[in-house]
Amino acid sequence: MKKALLLALAMTATTSMAAPFIYPAAWTAEQNTANKRGGEFRDFIISDFKTSNPFTSAEADSIPITMEAGAGLFIQDPRNDEFIPKMAAGPAVVSNNNKRFVVKIRPDMKFSDGQAITAEDWITTWKIHTDDKVGSNSYDSFFINDKPVTIKKIDNLTLQFDFPSQSSTALATMSFTPWPDHVFGKAYKAGGAEAVKKLWGLGTNASEIVSPGMWVLESYRAGERAVFKKNTNFGAWNTDSKGNALPYLDKYSYRVVADQNAGLAAYLAGQIDTFGVRNADDLAQIKKAIDGGNLKAYLKANVSPQAQSSWITFNWNKASDPAKQTLFRDVRFRRAMSHIANRQAMIQLALGGLGTENYFSVYPIFKSQIDAGIAAGAPRYQYDLSQATKLLAQLGYTKKNAQGYLTGKDGKVLEFNMATNAGNTTREQLGRIFTDEAKKVGVKVNFTPIDFNTLVGQLTSKGENRPFDAILLGLANGTNTWPFGVNVVPCGTNLHSFNNPTDGKCATSQEQLMTKLFYQGQAELNTAKRLAIGAQIMKAEGELQPVIYLVGNNYHVTFNSRVSGEFPATLMDGYYESRNVALTFIK
Repeated sequence: MKKALLLALAMTATTSMAAPFIYPAAWTAEQNTANKRGGEFRDFIISDFKTSNPFTSAEADSIPITMEAGAGLFIQDPRNDEFIPKMAAGPAVVSNNNKRFVVKIRPDMKFSDGQAITAEDWITTWKIHTDDKVGSNSYDSFFINDKPVTIKKIDNLTLQFDFPSQSSTALATMSFTPWPDHVFGKAYKAGGAEAVKKLWGLGTNASEIVSPGMWVLESYRAGERAVFKKNTNFGAWNTDSKGNALPYLDKYSYRVVADQNAGLAAYLAGQIDTFGVRNADDLAQIKKAIDGGNLKAYLKANVSPQAQSSWITFNWNKASDPAKQTLFRDVRFRRAMSHIANRQAMIQLALGGLGTENYFSVYPIFKSQIDAGIAAGAPRYQYDLSQATKLLAQLGYTKKNAQGYLTGKDGKVLEFNMATNAGNTTREQLGRIFTDEAKKVGVKVNFTPIDFNTLVGQLTSKGENRPFDAILLGLANGTNTWPFGVNVVPCGTNLHSFNNPTDGKCATSQEQLMTKLFYQGQAELNTAKRLAIGAQIMKAEGELQPVIYLVGNNYHVTFNSRVSGEFPATLMDGYYESRNVALTFIK
């Protein structure tokens, strides 16, 4: 439910009174036969919102992500993974050796303020995302090997996308959310990137926020609560299989809580409607509450692996501390850190035995790609403190001080600072486990949870002297077509977290190879060949260890029984999650 993958059937009508976009009955386990309407879906978040601006937001849980639900040209069908038209009026017309896509936009769509959604909104959105002065997290999505994907307006309801090469992810790339030209285009033309960045801050009156999707911001109280109300214009072109306007709900809200434990407590008390189960202890508490009659809820454990992974990244751009920069850039150090990572302990202690070891940027749910990489010999530096000790000795760390920490020839302790986001109790526990294991071999890790928005700022910073040593964080979602991050793997991209200098250049031949292979795989339309190219990326990743991948959670589904309209159990997984909010209703 956290990802913007809301599904619907394709319609091809392009007349001025176009037929609505119909959500099929097959996507709900329980039909809303009584057409029950109204009510509020209650969610929670552990880090306060940062902005309402869709061009400066980088967080998976954000105000723009919630508002854009249901908006996009194409959406994947959870039954077969196929991309089908949503805001597009029908399938794209493909030409120029699979590099040109002409798309008719569904007519009669409106923003929440009543203004028509037209081709100009996509053009403006694309222009702003691809202005590097804006700093959009989506910037890299619109480039293939540094060559831009271009978009041309044919008429008010027709767009032409031109890709510099074939792309297996073309439909996903084209499915970005259009934001209003009459708001952002006006500001961009008048004041460029700086004018755009000043729009829609958290102090902006909710009445000034315009949404293309299912929800629009109704109110926001810092550190307490954000409430979204139904965009009534969305229902004019989105209906259920009986012709009823969607969504059924009136509101969707987030309560801001201190940490995940507080979120669990609120769920057990019936104050929120869903919870992201972390481990066996969470499952046990929820099951006990259900069995004891204290909570009426649905619970399904171990549905699938998550489309998510936790990892540690080390900063290669630390000009203010040349010794640390040299250390972090040495592959022997990073391999030693992978050997220090006790992934089984992390799974048992932090995830309650419900998780998967991870060694690559590919998430565990994408099993076919994981299997292809392992079959191709992609190396995994598994937990082995003796091997870590040998590698650190090769770096000159053979002696320990009175406190048991390794020291170099200069007498300095082998230590670094590591941060994660405060309130994420799972990541805090992962960090403590790593810190304890590191101490066993004499490495001092100064582990500190900090504010999430501060952490994201550090991670996405660019330059020769970025402001961190190491960060423990995670990434999620992505696409099952080509499960390598367009803004993660290639050099110079926004989340190429370990090496992000001002010029964006690769620092190693392995990075160059990974970048080259990424674009080869992205351009490969044959699935088997694409898997083989992905396996070579995994081999290079495994050898270089640019990021120390740790574990992936299992995906569990639970929600309060007062809500319904969830997917059938056979369609639930960590990629599509548990429900389409458009079809959710209060019983």
